[in-house]
Amino acid sequence: MSAVTVAVPQAPRTISRTREVTTTDPALVRRAVKAAALGNAMEWFDFGVYSYIAVTLGKVFFPSGNPTAQLLSTFGAFAAAFLVRPLGGMVFGPLGDRIGRQKVLALTMIMMAAGTFAIGLIPSYGAIGVGAPLLLLLARLVQGFSTGGEYAGASTFIAEYAPDKRRGFLGSWLEFGTLAGYIGGAGLVTLMTALLSSADLVSWGWRIPFLIAGPMGIVGLYLRMRLEETPAFRAEVEKSEAGRPKVPLREMVVGQWRTLLLCMGLVLVFNVSDYMLLSYMPSYLTSELKYDETHGLLVVLGVMALMMIVQPFAGALTDRIGRRPVIAAGCAGFLFLSVPAVLLIRQGSLLAVGLGMGALGLLLVCFTASMPAALPALFPTRVRYGSLSIGFNVSVSLFGGTTPLVVTALIGATGNMMMPAYYLMAAAVVGGVAVWYMVESAGRPLPGSAPAVESGAAAAGETGS
Repeated sequence: MSAVTVAVPQAPRTISRTREVTTTDPALVRRAVKAAALGNAMEWFDFGVYSYIAVTLGKVFFPSGNPTAQLLSTFGAFAAAFLVRPLGGMVFGPLGDRIGRQKVLALTMIMMAAGTFAIGLIPSYGAIGVGAPLLLLLARLVQGFSTGGEYAGASTFIAEYAPDKRRGFLGSWLEFGTLAGYIGGAGLVTLMTALLSSADLVSWGWRIPFLIAGPMGIVGLYLRMRLEETPAFRAEVEKSEAGRPKVPLREMVVGQWRTLLLCMGLVLVFNVSDYMLLSYMPSYLTSELKYDETHGLLVVLGVMALMMIVQPFAGALTDRIGRRPVIAAGCAGFLFLSVPAVLLIRQGSLLAVGLGMGALGLLLVCFTASMPAALPALFPTRVRYGSLSIGFNVSVSLFGGTTPLVVTALIGATGNMMMPAYYLMAAAVVGGVAVWYMVESAGRPLPGSAPAVESGAAAAGETGS
Protein backbone atom coordinates (compact mmCIF):
# COMPACT_ATOMS: atom_id res chain seq x y z
CA MET A 1 0.00 0.00 0.00
CA SER A 2 1.60 3.27 -1.09
CA ALA A 3 0.03 5.62 1.45
CA VAL A 4 -0.50 4.46 5.01
CA THR A 5 -1.15 5.90 8.44
CA VAL A 6 1.25 4.90 11.19
CA ALA A 7 1.78 5.81 14.82
CA VAL A 8 5.04 7.65 15.49
CA PRO A 9 6.19 8.13 19.12
CA GLN A 10 6.63 11.68 20.30
CA ALA A 11 9.54 12.83 22.43
CA PRO A 12 9.69 11.08 25.83
CA ARG A 13 7.31 12.57 28.41
CA THR A 14 5.95 11.64 31.77
CA ILE A 15 2.94 10.11 30.01
CA SER A 16 3.85 8.21 26.85
CA ARG A 17 1.74 9.32 23.86
CA THR A 18 1.53 8.60 20.17
CA ARG A 19 -0.26 10.33 17.39
CA GLU A 20 -1.11 9.45 13.81
CA VAL A 21 1.14 10.59 11.01
CA THR A 22 0.39 10.08 7.33
CA THR A 23 3.36 8.77 5.38
CA THR A 24 3.30 8.74 1.59
CA ASP A 25 5.52 7.07 -0.94
CA PRO A 26 7.59 9.81 -2.70
CA ALA A 27 7.03 8.11 -6.07
CA LEU A 28 3.28 8.34 -5.57
CA VAL A 29 3.56 12.00 -4.60
CA ARG A 30 5.50 12.76 -7.77
CA ARG A 31 2.93 10.93 -9.90
CA ALA A 32 0.07 12.85 -8.27
CA VAL A 33 1.80 16.19 -8.80
CA LYS A 34 2.65 15.35 -12.39
CA ALA A 35 -0.90 14.30 -13.29
CA ALA A 36 -2.47 17.34 -11.64
CA ALA A 37 0.03 19.75 -13.22
CA LEU A 38 -0.17 18.20 -16.68
CA GLY A 39 -3.94 18.18 -16.56
CA ASN A 40 -3.93 21.82 -15.48
CA ALA A 41 -1.55 22.64 -18.33
CA MET A 42 -3.93 21.11 -20.85
CA GLU A 43 -6.90 23.00 -19.47
CA TRP A 44 -5.08 26.32 -19.48
CA PHE A 45 -3.75 25.71 -22.97
CA ASP A 46 -7.39 25.82 -24.02
CA PHE A 47 -8.14 29.02 -22.10
CA GLY A 48 -4.85 30.63 -23.10
CA VAL A 49 -5.39 30.12 -26.81
CA TYR A 50 -8.69 32.01 -26.61
CA SER A 51 -6.91 35.01 -25.09
CA TYR A 52 -3.99 35.04 -27.51
CA ILE A 53 -6.15 34.77 -30.61
CA ALA A 54 -8.84 37.16 -29.35
CA VAL A 55 -8.30 39.73 -32.11
CA THR A 56 -8.81 37.10 -34.84
CA LEU A 57 -11.85 35.63 -33.08
CA GLY A 58 -13.38 39.09 -33.03
CA LYS A 59 -13.19 39.21 -36.82
CA VAL A 60 -14.62 35.68 -37.20
CA PHE A 61 -17.56 35.88 -34.77
CA PHE A 62 -18.21 39.61 -34.24
CA PRO A 63 -17.76 41.45 -37.56
CA SER A 64 -17.70 45.21 -37.00
CA GLY A 65 -15.91 48.23 -38.34
CA ASN A 66 -14.69 49.09 -34.84
CA PRO A 67 -11.72 47.00 -33.60
CA THR A 68 -12.40 48.00 -29.98
CA ALA A 69 -16.02 46.79 -30.28
CA GLN A 70 -14.80 43.50 -31.73
CA LEU A 71 -12.35 43.02 -28.87
CA LEU A 72 -14.99 43.92 -26.29
CA SER A 73 -17.41 41.36 -27.78
CA THR A 74 -14.74 38.66 -27.81
CA PHE A 75 -13.71 39.34 -24.21
CA GLY A 76 -17.40 39.48 -23.31
CA ALA A 77 -17.72 35.84 -24.41
CA PHE A 78 -14.50 35.14 -22.51
CA ALA A 79 -15.95 36.70 -19.35
CA ALA A 80 -19.27 34.87 -19.74
CA ALA A 81 -17.54 31.58 -18.99
CA PHE A 82 -16.51 32.99 -15.64
CA LEU A 83 -20.09 33.82 -14.72
CA VAL A 84 -20.96 30.11 -14.57
CA ARG A 85 -17.79 29.10 -12.74
CA PRO A 86 -19.41 29.51 -9.31
CA LEU A 87 -22.16 27.15 -10.45
CA GLY A 88 -19.54 24.64 -11.49
CA GLY A 89 -17.81 25.14 -8.16
CA MET A 90 -21.05 24.53 -6.25
CA VAL A 91 -21.58 21.29 -8.20
CA PHE A 92 -18.08 19.85 -8.49
CA GLY A 93 -16.72 21.07 -5.15
CA PRO A 94 -19.26 19.33 -2.89
CA LEU A 95 -19.13 16.33 -5.23
CA GLY A 96 -15.37 16.14 -4.71
CA ASP A 97 -15.88 16.14 -0.94
CA ARG A 98 -18.43 13.33 -1.30
CA ILE A 99 -17.20 10.90 -3.97
CA GLY A 100 -13.52 11.86 -4.09
CA ARG A 101 -11.10 14.30 -5.67
CA GLN A 102 -9.81 11.96 -8.39
CA LYS A 103 -13.19 11.16 -9.97
CA VAL A 104 -14.24 14.81 -10.19
CA LEU A 105 -10.91 15.87 -11.69
CA ALA A 106 -11.36 13.26 -14.43
CA LEU A 107 -14.87 14.58 -15.14
CA THR A 108 -13.76 18.21 -15.39
CA MET A 109 -11.05 17.18 -17.87
CA ILE A 110 -13.61 15.54 -20.17
CA MET A 111 -15.96 18.53 -20.15
CA MET A 112 -13.23 21.10 -20.69
CA ALA A 113 -11.73 19.25 -23.65
CA ALA A 114 -15.17 18.76 -25.23
CA GLY A 115 -16.06 22.46 -24.90
CA THR A 116 -12.78 23.60 -26.40
CA PHE A 117 -12.90 21.08 -29.26
CA ALA A 118 -16.41 22.28 -30.09
CA ILE A 119 -15.18 25.86 -30.58
CA GLY A 120 -12.95 24.66 -33.41
CA LEU A 121 -15.99 23.25 -35.23
CA ILE A 122 -18.27 26.32 -35.05
CA PRO A 123 -19.04 27.97 -38.43
CA SER A 124 -18.17 31.66 -38.78
CA TYR A 125 -20.59 34.57 -38.54
CA GLY A 126 -20.42 34.88 -42.31
CA ALA A 127 -21.69 31.30 -42.69
CA ILE A 128 -24.57 31.10 -40.19
CA GLY A 129 -25.01 34.63 -38.89
CA VAL A 130 -25.93 35.24 -35.25
CA GLY A 131 -25.89 31.51 -34.55
CA ALA A 132 -22.08 31.57 -34.62
CA PRO A 133 -21.53 33.83 -31.59
CA LEU A 134 -24.35 32.03 -29.75
CA LEU A 135 -22.63 28.67 -30.26
CA LEU A 136 -19.34 30.21 -29.18
CA LEU A 137 -21.01 31.44 -26.01
CA LEU A 138 -22.49 27.99 -25.33
CA ALA A 139 -19.10 26.31 -25.71
CA ARG A 140 -17.52 28.90 -23.41
CA LEU A 141 -20.21 28.21 -20.79
CA VAL A 142 -19.37 24.49 -20.89
CA GLN A 143 -15.70 25.38 -20.42
CA GLY A 144 -16.47 27.71 -17.56
CA PHE A 145 -18.72 25.24 -15.78
CA SER A 146 -16.11 22.49 -15.91
CA THR A 147 -13.31 24.80 -14.83
CA GLY A 148 -15.33 25.58 -11.72
CA GLY A 149 -14.07 22.30 -10.28
CA GLU A 150 -10.58 22.26 -11.75
CA TYR A 151 -8.19 24.54 -9.86
CA ALA A 152 -9.60 23.90 -6.40
CA GLY A 153 -9.57 20.17 -7.06
CA ALA A 154 -6.05 20.07 -8.47
CA SER A 155 -4.59 22.21 -5.68
CA THR A 156 -6.46 20.18 -3.06
CA PHE A 157 -5.20 16.96 -4.61
CA ILE A 158 -1.56 18.04 -4.49
CA ALA A 159 -1.86 19.60 -1.03
CA GLU A 160 -3.36 16.43 0.44
CA TYR A 161 -0.59 14.28 -1.01
CA ALA A 162 2.33 16.59 -0.21
CA PRO A 163 4.41 16.32 2.97
CA ASP A 164 3.84 19.32 5.23
CA LYS A 165 7.37 20.65 4.83
CA ARG A 166 7.38 20.43 1.02
CA ARG A 167 3.83 21.52 0.22
CA GLY A 168 4.91 24.88 -1.19
CA PHE A 169 7.48 23.39 -3.54
CA LEU A 170 5.21 20.59 -4.75
CA GLY A 171 2.20 22.89 -5.05
CA SER A 172 4.19 25.33 -7.18
CA TRP A 173 4.29 22.74 -9.95
CA LEU A 174 0.56 23.18 -10.44
CA GLU A 175 1.13 26.74 -11.66
CA PHE A 176 4.21 25.52 -13.52
CA GLY A 177 1.73 23.44 -15.50
CA THR A 178 -0.49 26.49 -16.00
CA LEU A 179 2.44 28.46 -17.41
CA ALA A 180 3.40 25.54 -19.63
CA GLY A 181 -0.13 25.48 -21.00
CA TYR A 182 -0.06 29.20 -21.64
CA ILE A 183 3.32 28.91 -23.37
CA GLY A 184 1.98 26.09 -25.52
CA GLY A 185 -1.00 28.21 -26.52
CA ALA A 186 1.05 31.37 -27.06
CA GLY A 187 3.74 29.51 -29.00
CA LEU A 188 1.20 27.90 -31.33
CA VAL A 189 -0.64 31.18 -31.95
CA THR A 190 2.66 32.98 -32.54
CA LEU A 191 3.75 30.30 -35.02
CA MET A 192 0.45 30.48 -36.88
CA THR A 193 0.57 34.29 -36.93
CA ALA A 194 4.06 34.18 -38.43
CA LEU A 195 3.37 31.46 -41.01
CA LEU A 196 -0.19 32.22 -42.10
CA SER A 197 -1.57 35.26 -43.86
CA SER A 198 -4.23 37.29 -42.10
CA ALA A 199 -6.83 35.93 -44.51
CA ASP A 200 -5.87 32.30 -43.86
CA LEU A 201 -5.81 32.89 -40.10
CA VAL A 202 -9.34 34.29 -40.18
CA SER A 203 -10.58 31.70 -42.67
CA TRP A 204 -9.36 28.44 -41.09
CA GLY A 205 -6.11 28.81 -39.15
CA TRP A 206 -7.75 29.91 -35.91
CA ARG A 207 -9.45 26.49 -35.62
CA ILE A 208 -6.22 24.50 -35.25
CA PRO A 209 -5.42 25.14 -31.56
CA PHE A 210 -8.99 24.43 -30.51
CA LEU A 211 -9.14 21.13 -32.40
CA ILE A 212 -5.95 20.00 -30.68
CA ALA A 213 -7.94 19.94 -27.41
CA GLY A 214 -9.54 16.61 -28.36
CA PRO A 215 -6.44 14.40 -28.22
CA MET A 216 -5.00 16.47 -25.37
CA GLY A 217 -8.12 15.78 -23.33
CA ILE A 218 -7.75 12.03 -23.88
CA VAL A 219 -4.16 12.17 -22.61
CA GLY A 220 -5.18 14.20 -19.57
CA LEU A 221 -8.03 11.83 -18.78
CA TYR A 222 -5.69 8.84 -18.95
CA LEU A 223 -3.28 10.48 -16.50
CA ARG A 224 -5.98 11.35 -14.01
CA MET A 225 -7.73 8.00 -14.15
CA ARG A 226 -4.47 6.32 -13.07
CA LEU A 227 -4.32 8.32 -9.83
CA GLU A 228 -5.23 6.98 -6.40
CA GLU A 229 -7.45 8.93 -4.02
CA THR A 230 -5.67 11.19 -1.53
CA PRO A 231 -4.78 9.86 1.94
CA ALA A 232 -6.70 12.73 3.59
CA PHE A 233 -9.92 11.92 1.74
CA ARG A 234 -9.58 8.19 2.42
CA ALA A 235 -9.18 8.96 6.12
CA GLU A 236 -12.33 11.12 5.99
CA VAL A 237 -14.25 8.27 4.35
CA GLU A 238 -13.11 5.89 7.08
CA LYS A 239 -14.44 8.27 9.73
CA SER A 240 -17.85 8.48 8.07
CA GLU A 241 -20.35 5.87 9.21
CA ALA A 242 -22.07 5.90 5.81
CA GLY A 243 -18.80 5.25 4.01
CA ARG A 244 -18.95 8.61 2.22
CA PRO A 245 -18.80 12.02 3.87
CA LYS A 246 -22.02 14.02 3.65
CA VAL A 247 -21.46 17.74 3.96
CA PRO A 248 -24.39 20.14 3.40
CA LEU A 249 -23.70 23.07 1.09
CA ARG A 250 -24.75 25.36 3.94
CA GLU A 251 -21.87 24.07 6.06
CA MET A 252 -19.42 24.80 3.22
CA VAL A 253 -20.61 28.40 2.92
CA VAL A 254 -22.21 29.67 6.13
CA GLY A 255 -20.01 27.55 8.36
CA GLN A 256 -16.89 28.88 6.65
CA TRP A 257 -17.95 32.44 5.80
CA ARG A 258 -15.00 34.23 7.43
CA THR A 259 -12.49 31.94 5.74
CA LEU A 260 -14.37 32.25 2.44
CA LEU A 261 -13.99 36.04 2.53
CA LEU A 262 -10.28 35.66 3.24
CA CYS A 263 -9.98 33.17 0.38
CA MET A 264 -11.78 35.53 -2.01
CA GLY A 265 -9.43 38.39 -1.13
CA LEU A 266 -6.35 36.28 -1.81
CA VAL A 267 -7.82 34.91 -5.04
CA LEU A 268 -8.74 38.43 -6.17
CA VAL A 269 -5.19 39.77 -6.18
CA PHE A 270 -3.87 36.47 -7.55
CA ASN A 271 -6.24 36.30 -10.51
CA VAL A 272 -6.51 39.98 -11.39
CA SER A 273 -2.73 40.09 -11.78
CA ASP A 274 -2.71 36.70 -13.54
CA TYR A 275 -5.35 37.55 -16.14
CA MET A 276 -4.01 41.07 -16.57
CA LEU A 277 -0.56 39.83 -17.53
CA LEU A 278 -1.24 36.55 -19.30
CA SER A 279 -4.64 37.14 -20.92
CA TYR A 280 -5.08 40.87 -21.38
CA MET A 281 -1.57 42.18 -22.09
CA PRO A 282 -1.13 40.48 -25.50
CA SER A 283 -4.28 42.24 -26.74
CA TYR A 284 -3.31 45.48 -24.93
CA LEU A 285 -0.02 45.56 -26.82
CA THR A 286 -1.71 44.88 -30.15
CA SER A 287 -5.01 46.76 -29.99
CA GLU A 288 -4.32 49.67 -27.63
CA LEU A 289 -0.61 50.35 -28.20
CA LYS A 290 -0.58 49.25 -31.87
CA TYR A 291 2.36 46.97 -31.15
CA ASP A 292 3.33 44.35 -33.73
CA GLU A 293 1.20 41.27 -32.97
CA THR A 294 3.95 38.66 -33.40
CA HIS A 295 6.50 40.60 -31.36
CA GLY A 296 3.95 41.24 -28.64
CA LEU A 297 3.20 37.53 -28.30
CA LEU A 298 6.92 36.70 -28.24
CA VAL A 299 7.45 39.12 -25.35
CA VAL A 300 4.68 37.49 -23.34
CA LEU A 301 6.09 34.08 -24.22
CA GLY A 302 9.50 35.12 -22.89
CA VAL A 303 7.99 36.45 -19.65
CA MET A 304 6.16 33.18 -19.04
CA ALA A 305 9.36 31.21 -19.69
CA LEU A 306 11.10 33.37 -17.08
CA MET A 307 8.28 32.71 -14.62
CA MET A 308 8.53 28.96 -15.20
CA ILE A 309 12.24 29.02 -14.35
CA VAL A 310 11.68 30.94 -11.12
CA GLN A 311 8.47 29.11 -10.07
CA PRO A 312 9.86 25.98 -8.31
CA PHE A 313 12.50 28.01 -6.46
CA ALA A 314 9.88 30.46 -5.26
CA GLY A 315 7.69 27.55 -4.16
CA ALA A 316 10.57 26.12 -2.14
CA LEU A 317 11.15 29.56 -0.62
CA THR A 318 7.60 29.58 0.75
CA ASP A 319 8.42 26.37 2.61
CA ARG A 320 11.43 28.08 4.22
CA ILE A 321 10.12 31.54 5.11
CA GLY A 322 6.35 31.03 4.88
CA ARG A 323 3.53 31.83 2.46
CA ARG A 324 2.55 35.14 4.09
CA PRO A 325 5.87 36.99 3.49
CA VAL A 326 5.95 35.93 -0.16
CA ILE A 327 2.33 36.91 -0.85
CA ALA A 328 2.81 40.20 1.02
CA ALA A 329 5.88 40.97 -1.11
CA GLY A 330 3.81 40.44 -4.26
CA CYS A 331 1.06 42.77 -3.02
CA ALA A 332 3.57 45.49 -2.12
CA GLY A 333 5.29 45.10 -5.47
CA PHE A 334 2.09 45.52 -7.47
CA LEU A 335 1.09 48.51 -5.34
CA PHE A 336 4.32 50.44 -5.90
CA LEU A 337 5.67 49.11 -9.20
CA SER A 338 2.57 48.78 -11.41
CA VAL A 339 2.72 52.38 -12.64
CA PRO A 340 6.46 52.30 -13.50
CA ALA A 341 6.02 48.91 -15.21
CA VAL A 342 3.10 50.05 -17.39
CA LEU A 343 4.96 53.29 -18.23
CA LEU A 344 7.85 51.15 -19.44
CA ILE A 345 5.49 49.01 -21.51
CA ARG A 346 3.98 52.12 -23.09
CA GLN A 347 7.43 53.22 -24.29
CA GLY A 348 6.96 50.67 -27.05
CA SER A 349 10.55 49.55 -27.56
CA LEU A 350 11.29 45.86 -27.24
CA LEU A 351 13.63 46.42 -24.30
CA ALA A 352 11.18 48.65 -22.41
CA VAL A 353 8.23 46.32 -23.00
CA GLY A 354 10.34 43.34 -21.96
CA LEU A 355 11.48 45.03 -18.74
CA GLY A 356 7.98 46.17 -17.80
CA MET A 357 6.39 42.81 -18.53
CA GLY A 358 9.25 40.96 -16.83
CA ALA A 359 8.79 42.99 -13.64
CA LEU A 360 5.08 42.20 -13.56
CA GLY A 361 5.79 38.54 -14.26
CA LEU A 362 8.23 38.19 -11.37
CA LEU A 363 5.73 39.84 -9.02
CA LEU A 364 3.05 37.43 -10.22
CA VAL A 365 5.33 34.51 -9.27
CA CYS A 366 4.87 35.55 -5.63
CA PHE A 367 1.26 34.40 -6.02
CA THR A 368 1.63 31.49 -8.43
CA ALA A 369 4.28 29.91 -6.19
CA SER A 370 2.41 30.28 -2.91
CA MET A 371 -1.35 30.10 -3.57
CA PRO A 372 -1.58 26.38 -4.55
CA ALA A 373 -0.34 25.52 -1.05
CA ALA A 374 -1.87 28.44 0.87
CA LEU A 375 -5.47 28.22 -0.38
CA PRO A 376 -6.22 24.53 0.43
CA ALA A 377 -4.73 25.09 3.90
CA LEU A 378 -7.50 27.58 4.69
CA PHE A 379 -10.16 24.87 5.01
CA PRO A 380 -10.53 21.56 6.89
CA THR A 381 -10.50 18.28 4.97
CA ARG A 382 -14.24 17.72 5.36
CA VAL A 383 -15.17 20.81 3.30
CA ARG A 384 -11.86 21.63 1.58
CA TYR A 385 -12.79 20.92 -2.04
CA GLY A 386 -16.29 22.40 -1.79
CA SER A 387 -15.49 25.57 0.18
CA LEU A 388 -12.36 26.31 -1.83
CA SER A 389 -14.22 25.76 -5.13
CA ILE A 390 -16.97 28.18 -4.12
CA GLY A 391 -14.70 30.90 -2.73
CA PHE A 392 -12.17 30.60 -5.53
CA ASN A 393 -14.69 30.67 -8.37
CA VAL A 394 -16.87 33.45 -7.00
CA SER A 395 -13.79 35.67 -6.72
CA VAL A 396 -12.46 34.68 -10.14
CA SER A 397 -15.85 35.25 -11.74
CA LEU A 398 -16.35 38.70 -10.23
CA PHE A 399 -12.82 40.03 -10.53
CA GLY A 400 -10.33 37.76 -12.32
CA GLY A 401 -12.00 36.60 -15.51
CA THR A 402 -13.66 39.97 -16.05
CA THR A 403 -10.32 41.81 -15.90
CA PRO A 404 -9.77 41.98 -19.69
CA LEU A 405 -13.33 43.18 -20.29
CA VAL A 406 -13.36 45.74 -17.47
CA VAL A 407 -9.94 47.22 -18.30
CA THR A 408 -10.77 47.41 -22.02
CA ALA A 409 -14.04 49.18 -21.19
CA LEU A 410 -12.31 51.59 -18.77
CA ILE A 411 -9.75 52.54 -21.38
CA GLY A 412 -12.50 53.03 -23.94
CA ALA A 413 -14.53 55.20 -21.54
CA THR A 414 -11.67 57.33 -20.18
CA GLY A 415 -9.00 57.16 -22.84
CA ASN A 416 -6.50 56.61 -20.00
CA MET A 417 -3.95 54.00 -21.07
CA MET A 418 -2.71 53.62 -17.47
CA MET A 419 -5.86 51.79 -16.37
CA PRO A 420 -4.07 48.40 -16.20
CA ALA A 421 -1.71 49.82 -13.57
CA TYR A 422 -4.49 51.38 -11.48
CA TYR A 423 -6.50 48.15 -11.57
CA LEU A 424 -3.49 46.16 -10.38
CA MET A 425 -2.88 48.62 -7.54
CA ALA A 426 -6.48 48.34 -6.33
CA ALA A 427 -6.22 44.54 -6.35
CA ALA A 428 -2.95 44.74 -4.40
CA VAL A 429 -4.65 46.71 -1.61
CA VAL A 430 -7.36 44.05 -1.25
CA GLY A 431 -4.74 41.31 -1.27
CA GLY A 432 -2.70 43.10 1.38
CA VAL A 433 -5.69 43.20 3.73
CA ALA A 434 -6.27 39.47 3.19
CA VAL A 435 -2.63 38.65 3.95
CA TRP A 436 -2.89 40.62 7.20
CA TYR A 437 -5.64 38.29 8.46
CA MET A 438 -4.14 35.12 7.00
CA VAL A 439 -2.68 32.47 9.32
CA GLU A 440 0.69 31.04 8.30
CA SER A 441 0.41 27.42 7.10
CA ALA A 442 3.94 26.58 5.94
CA GLY A 443 5.32 23.42 7.55
CA ARG A 444 2.07 22.69 9.39
CA PRO A 445 -0.52 19.93 8.86
CA LEU A 446 -3.61 20.74 6.83
CA PRO A 447 -6.63 21.53 9.03
CA GLY A 448 -8.48 18.35 9.85
CA SER A 449 -5.64 16.13 8.65
CA ALA A 450 -2.85 14.27 10.40
CA PRO A 451 0.74 15.52 9.98
CA ALA A 452 2.09 14.34 6.62
CA VAL A 453 5.63 13.22 5.87
CA GLU A 454 7.36 11.17 3.20
CA SER A 455 8.24 7.60 4.14
CA GLY A 456 11.93 8.36 4.59
CA ALA A 457 11.18 11.28 6.88
CA ALA A 458 8.84 9.13 8.97
CA ALA A 459 11.57 6.58 9.46
CA ALA A 460 13.80 9.38 10.75
CA GLY A 461 11.13 10.37 13.27
CA GLU A 462 9.90 13.59 11.58
CA THR A 463 6.27 14.43 12.37
CA GLY A 464 5.82 17.58 10.37
CA SER A 465 4.77 19.63 13.36
